[in-house]
Amino acid sequence: MESQLLEQLSSFYPWKRVAALQTLAACTEFPEENDAMNMHVHSFYSYNGEGWSPARIAFEMRKMGLHGAALCDFDVIKGVNEFLAAGDFLGLRTAASFESRVFFPEYADKEINSPGEPGVFYFMGSGFVNGDLAAEFKDQLEQAHKRNRELIARINAALPECQLSYENDVLPLTPDNNATERHIVRAYYDLAIRNQGGEKAAALFWARTFGDDAAQLEGKSPNAMNEYLRGKLMKKGGLGYQQPTESTFPPIDEVMQRIRQCRALPCAAWLDGSLPGEESPREQLECLAGKGLEMVNIIPDRNWNIKDPSRQAARVRSLYEYIFTANSLDLPIIVGTECNKPGQRKVDDFETAYLRPLMKDFLKGADVLFGHTLLLRYADYSYSDTRAKDEFPDRKKRNAFFASVGALPVPPVDLRLRLAEETDREKNLDRIRDAAKAGRW
Repeated sequence: MESQLLEQLSSFYPWKRVAALQTLAACTEFPEENDAMNMHVHSFYSYNGEGWSPARIAFEMRKMGLHGAALCDFDVIKGVNEFLAAGDFLGLRTAASFESRVFFPEYADKEINSPGEPGVFYFMGSGFVNGDLAAEFKDQLEQAHKRNRELIARINAALPECQLSYENDVLPLTPDNNATERHIVRAYYDLAIRNQGGEKAAALFWARTFGDDAAQLEGKSPNAMNEYLRGKLMKKGGLGYQQPTESTFPPIDEVMQRIRQCRALPCAAWLDGSLPGEESPREQLECLAGKGLEMVNIIPDRNWNIKDPSRQAARVRSLYEYIFTANSLDLPIIVGTECNKPGQRKVDDFETAYLRPLMKDFLKGADVLFGHTLLLRYADYSYSDTRAKDEFPDRKKRNAFFASVGALPVPPVDLRLRLAEETDREKNLDRIRDAAKAGRW
């Protein structure tokens, strides 16, 4: 029964997800809260490795007893309302971000966090509270669709035996027509199995296509095979790869402006410090701060969970340097695992010696984002607005205030109703300030 409900919780039909969440919550004993968090989780609105919906993510994070979690979908914010509502229902602190690729002109000649692609920058907006603002990013999404169709056309031209349809094979894998590279890879993987008559025959087809050892491909798991195909089909050197230009992705300043129009927070994404554009964190972050950067995001597992000791040592040094620099600029730090591959960690191993000393920074960054989300939803007060900056010109003090709000538990139902129904947002702001000072509602 539970497995059926969990499957229903990731149905493409919203009403099924609502019903499943209500039933599961009623029969689940949730643990006490711990101090862990995952502030970067993709849902099926972009690509989740387990096919999870925003509601399923909220349920799983609550079941792990996390302090809180943040959604982060690629190019869309359509899951925001569902995720925040599920968090309210479950008593889980929640926030929502989106991730995209932009062009960073000041780094046009350097690889930043997209290997092999100078000037291309994975970038985020964090702290959205209304998925209905998706129209703000309509042009950006259309540009992504155009890139996807062109990518498939190039691959199809090289693979006469494996002709993929974007409309018929790829978009049905998504709940709302937002396809990513991983959906396209999955579609080619499935199509080859159908066309060739099974996984073994498909492995032989791919081995023949790329001149690789068929025996090795036959032994790969579906996840490993999808990663293999992603490299062969669309990453640098792949059949469909095309080197991006300045016009391939929207300029960073334009995307930051759209994020601010939604009163969310421009957020830098960091890879691991191995590429030229990340060699000097201070130079990069000061440049971004001048454009209005408000926080940074890290995927820590990339920086310490490495088998080679010398490479691990270098990545850990880079991680600590980046965090030191962000702290020196009073930029809040959020961390997560992405969950956009099957089998990925659902939460970071914060008990490892590499991350435990950084927990205070990670928890504070999460609480800043939770605080911004609560204040924007109920008091019309955003971390990035002029009003908050005028009240707290010292960013350190602004961080402390928003973190004190974010550390509060999710408001109980009766209080949420009063806050939602209150038309005088100043009264709500006063209520929330008083609660933050007291440390409780």
